[in-house]
This record gives sequence, structure tokens and C-alpha cells, in this order.
Amino acid sequence: MSNARGGDASTAKLPRSRAATTAAYVLHRYDWSETSLILDLFTREQGRLTVVAKGAKRPYSQLRPVLLPFQGLLASVSRPSRDENAEVSTLRGAEWLGGAPMLSGAALFSGFYLNELLMKLLPRHDPHPLLFDAYAVTLPALAQPDEWVSAAALRAFELVLLRETGFLPQLDRLSTQGAVQAGKAYGLRPGLGLIPATPDDHPVPGETLLAIQAALTEGDLARVQYACAAQSTALKLSLRTVLHYHLGTPRLRTRDVMLDAQQLLDTQRPLAPATPTA
Repeated sequence: MSNARGGDASTAKLPRSRAATTAAYVLHRYDWSETSLILDLFTREQGRLTVVAKGAKRPYSQLRPVLLPFQGLLASVSRPSRDENAEVSTLRGAEWLGGAPMLSGAALFSGFYLNELLMKLLPRHDPHPLLFDAYAVTLPALAQPDEWVSAAALRAFELVLLRETGFLPQLDRLSTQGAVQAGKAYGLRPGLGLIPATPDDHPVPGETLLAIQAALTEGDLARVQYACAAQSTALKLSLRTVLHYHLGTPRLRTRDVMLDAQQLLDTQRPLAPATPTA
């Protein structure tokens, strides 16, 4: 029997929304069935998305070798027109954009650390093009053999992430509305902002904070990285406190795994021979 609109309710097909193509990275992947995956994607135009990649685990699937972490993709995503507010979209296709080497060693842990921060701090469907661009630039910096370069890249990304999510105070102003001054040291307190450094803080020089704020205002990630390089350790400790405060946890899964791996390596490393005493 036909319904009032003249269609057969048992056979009518719902129109599907047109797929949108966007630059993307895979943040995390889960098994959904024997042949399919659920993916968390970080996209430039649509923010963080959860998508189903049907058949992606099949040996002959064209998606299987493409859906890897830390690799830039051009993804085609759509969902049924019936539910435009659906949380899970459908991945229609993906192409590897090329150019980025696979991360390994310590850089691999750092990459997963970035992904965990994005998963926990970004709501779905909240686009941050500037943050996406910062992520794309930070990944190859993590693979640099110079630890100073990779550390500065991590600090710069954390700063951009906190700024984009609204959790970073102005770094040229104190919580009391006074101005930050070069030649003085300051502490960054979660939920409060900048204060003159006390023994309980990880002090950051005023000139570093002013340089970071100027670079963030200009949207110049290279300058942010450069400003972070000289004070990477102090910034690491200060920003970690702020991040954990807003994440609501004092620990991150990636950091726990990294520490466990380091402990395992330490136990397997042969002891140095004893120095003769006579």
C-alpha cells in the first residue's frame, strides 16, 4: 500500500547527502566488525569527526593502506539525509596526500600524545583550521633528530591548542591586569593566568612570554617555536599543569605508555662494566 505521499513505505529509498571532501588525519581507529573500522578524524573544515569506514579491513580494500595515523588524507565524508545531526558519518573514500614520513621511536609517542590531546579537548564538529595547520606542520618537526627542535614544536602546538580552545590567557598581561615585563619571571596558573613567579611555579621569563604572545597574535607558528626553544623545559612543566587541569586528569594514557616503554628499555640495557679500583 502506498503512503499519503504516493511512495511505498517498504521500498522507498532515502536520498543521501552529498559527500564533502576535506583534508584530514586519522587520530584513532577502532574495530567495528570483521571488515570495518570506526575512525576519529581531525579535519580542517569540519573539525573532529567520527566516521565508519566500511570494508576497510578487507585485504583488497583501497582504504586499508591509506588509513594510517600521521598521514595527510583527502577524505570524502557523508551521512544519510534523514539525520543531519548523526554523530557517526560514513567515509566514502580517502586519498593519501603524500609527503610525510612515518613517525618512529620517541617521535611516534609524541605524535600519539598530540592525538590524545585533540581527542580529549576538541568537541566533535568544531572546526579549527589554524590548529589543523599547526598539527600538519608539527608532525614533521617531531621527526627531526634535534631534540630541541622537536621539543619546541611540541610546546608551540600545546600553546596553539590551548589558545584555540580558549584555555590560554593573554601572555602579555597578568591576572591582576598588569603588564608582563621583560627581565622578570612569571608563573602560569590554571584557571587564574599569569602571576609573578613564586617558589611553587616553573618560572618563565617575561621576554619569552611577550615573544610567544606576539607570534600567536600574528599566527606565525615558526616564531612560536623559536620563542619556545630557549625555555622548553619551563614551558613544558607549566603547560602540562594547565593541560591536566582542563583535561580533568593528572595523567595521559600516552605518557603512561611512554614511561612504561622507557622503563622496559632501561631494564634491558646492559650494565656498564665496573671501573677497576686497584
